[in-house]
Amino acid sequence: MPSSEHDPLLPSSNGNSIQPRKPLARRVLDVLKAEGQPSWLSSFRFFLFGSWLNILLVFVPLSATAHYANWDAAFRFSFSFIAIMPLAALLGTATDQLSLKLGQTLSGLLNASFGNAVEIIVGIAALMQGELRIVQTSLLGSILSNLLLVLGCSFLAALVIPAAYHSAKAHAGGVDPDAFRILPFPQTTQVVDGSDLDDASGHGLKIISRGTAILLLLVYVAYLFFQLKTHAYLYQSDVEIEEETPRMNIPAAATGLLTATLITSFCADFLVASIEETAERYHIPKPFIGLILLPIVANAAEHVTSVWMAMKNKMELTIGICVGSSIVRRNVSASEGFFT
Repeated sequence: MPSSEHDPLLPSSNGNSIQPRKPLARRVLDVLKAEGQPSWLSSFRFFLFGSWLNILLVFVPLSATAHYANWDAAFRFSFSFIAIMPLAALLGTATDQLSLKLGQTLSGLLNASFGNAVEIIVGIAALMQGELRIVQTSLLGSILSNLLLVLGCSFLAALVIPAAYHSAKAHAGGVDPDAFRILPFPQTTQVVDGSDLDDASGHGLKIISRGTAILLLLVYVAYLFFQLKTHAYLYQSDVEIEEETPRMNIPAAATGLLTATLITSFCADFLVASIEETAERYHIPKPFIGLILLPIVANAAEHVTSVWMAMKNKMELTIGICVGSSIVRRNVSASEGFFT
């Protein structure tokens, strides 16, 4: 007999009583409280003092001071360059902490988006100042840096810790190399001086460049659909990896990621503003700055995070970071708004 005439005679279909859904404001408040997770104080203590590389954060205010006080171009360029390095490490730390809760695939996509923040600011700032050659060479250098330098260093770092390597899953995590054979051609034709080209040839090059950008965006969408929907089972790791204890709660990690991205963007803007004077005063070729130096700064977040993830045997995340950052070319979309 039921204990009360108001009690149901039969249990619910799922065997559990139906719990009322919490209001949206209450659910958001529960997430911000981060109950059962590290406190906000301990999270930011780990975020700011968890690495000796964070000592270089002193160059962040120095780069801002040098920029607004109009110091020598060498100081402005060097301070901004160095300031981005610890910020890249902070981006890697925040992404690593988020990956403990969000999973490797979503974390790779998240890092591919936020890791390009520096590249977006550098490209837009250069376009605003009319530095087309810097944008062109930095695009080509960024592609080569992600696919060769960053990915190669990650594979070498993975050899430090002996672990099982699944080549099938690693191949599934990347896009077929044939898809990248189209990358060098539009960028190479754009780097070549086009002053002798007539209007028809210039219009043809513009069509090829924009068509390639659209094609790469479609490849990226298909890559995401393959990774998250149709063949998600290929990205489920079979290797037993020791569970890592989170050092930051999710809201704190997200806040740190957004803050580090914002500060990195400002430092990158300071860096671009000093390129013209640095190149003229110290006789540094602009193609060298765009092809070598700027990709190192723009891809610092991907480089640090990819190597760190590879050392932890998270090759799916490593490949997702490198390949995802190489496919998404946001500077091409930004240039459309300024020069069409």
